[in-house]
Amino acid sequence: MRIGITCYPTYGGSGIVATELGMELALRGHQVHFISYANPIRLDPGTPNIYYHEVEVSNYPLFQYPPYSLALASRMAEVAERHSLDLLHVHYAIPHSISALLAQEMTKNRYLPFITTLHGTDITLVGTDRSYFPITKFSIERSDGCSARSESARRLPWSASCKCGLP
Repeated sequence: MRIGITCYPTYGGSGIVATELGMELALRGHQVHFISYANPIRLDPGTPNIYYHEVEVSNYPLFQYPPYSLALASRMAEVAERHSLDLLHVHYAIPHSISALLAQEMTKNRYLPFITTLHGTDITLVGTDRSYFPITKFSIERSDGCSARSESARRLPWSASCKCGLP
């Protein structure tokens, strides 16, 4: 398979899990395309079957903060079409799952499924800022598949609605 993986590339657990998963998939013969604003910290881009595609976020005077989610969606769609990806696998609900949903809509010639892996803080912290709840729930429910890193994350209402399983 040709799989696109998006994660936060820093030292956090979600990036480490995504990177380790991607490297194992590459060892098993899958093409794995990492799509992120920086090379994931544990990723060796020289590994066979591993490819890295940087998301470039431009500063534009109109925006106080660069719109990373939109740049990510565009880059996901571009990589998916250029490399005929079979699947997007995003780690962390916001903004990655909404970007994957946009990329799915942008892909012209075929259906591009995406899977969201919930790691915990991406959904439990939603309660501290209710403005993100509707979009988080929407993007998880629109995911073609969902996995959760813990039983408690799997039991949250929006996780159950997409039949979230444990890895």
